[in-house]
Amino acid sequence: MTSKTETSEGAMAEYVTAVIGGQLFGLPISRVQDVFMPERLTRVPLASSEIAGVLNLRGRIVTVVDMRARLGLPKADDGKPPMAVGVDQRGESYGLLIDQIGEVLRLSENSREDNPVNLDPRMAKLAGGVHRLDGQLMVVLDIDRVLELVPDAKAA
Repeated sequence: MTSKTETSEGAMAEYVTAVIGGQLFGLPISRVQDVFMPERLTRVPLASSEIAGVLNLRGRIVTVVDMRARLGLPKADDGKPPMAVGVDQRGESYGLLIDQIGEVLRLSENSREDNPVNLDPRMAKLAGGVHRLDGQLMVVLDIDRVLELVPDAKAA
């Protein structure tokens, strides 16, 4: 599901990077529609805490998922406005609330590893592997898993 290209060093994948709670994540670029600043979010009554609300983005109703809540992290208290990454799944538009957008990285598919056993279980359930970068770990988000939203089925 990533954008793959063949080069002399093998298959390459491109990721849009994002920071959530201080952790670097990579979203497969083939799944990213746009990046935007969410404005005028409308809360959805009785929606799970992971749904930040809905908004109108260029004429489309977008369901906004709070990635901090999805990952079991506390709300941001740095005062910075969140950003959102727009993704589509089965014709529906979603916005994933993130703390900060990064750059686009091209990484070799060969450097992608399975989730390490010591990866935080909250991240592991949404991760489709990791890439070890200089001094940090980039967790590859599996967009399909992220959007498996079960209303308030809180795991113990």
